[in-house]
Amino acid sequence: MDRDKEQQDRNWDQEMREVDRLLAKLPAADPHLSGGYAPTLKRPAVGAGTHVAKPTRAEWLGAWARVALGVAIGVGMTQWPYTHGCGIRLIAYGVGIGAVFAAGVWSSFASWRHRLGFAHLLSQLLIIWALVLAAREVLPRVGYAKAAGVWFCP
Repeated sequence: MDRDKEQQDRNWDQEMREVDRLLAKLPAADPHLSGGYAPTLKRPAVGAGTHVAKPTRAEWLGAWARVALGVAIGVGMTQWPYTHGCGIRLIAYGVGIGAVFAAGVWSSFASWRHRLGFAHLLSQLLIIWALVLAAREVLPRVGYAKAAGVWFCP
């Protein structure tokens, strides 16, 4: 009951004026009144929902050149001219697989940055292809596959 009486005795106009006065003292209470933040000239972050400019011809060509290089290496790995059952030749084949993987990652970053969807898809397929090639060589040597393989030649 005391609370109801206190509510009725309050001067709400005076209370609201006090609240408005305190709000006006805040530095960023209204960005339009205080000037807000200074505009920046930085390039907007990619992926932040901002509009990204269309890539220039050189950027487009560079990204597709990386993808083409990766695809060429990936296809070339299917035509590897040497045996790669063990030893140094297996290591060389592993370096080739690493090159396919690196080309896939490299072209993936470039195609993502320039918003080239199909190029990015091919880059992701290159990465998957490198993982498949690596699995074909590693799994028999760690005892996962039915056929056993050795790392070093006897």
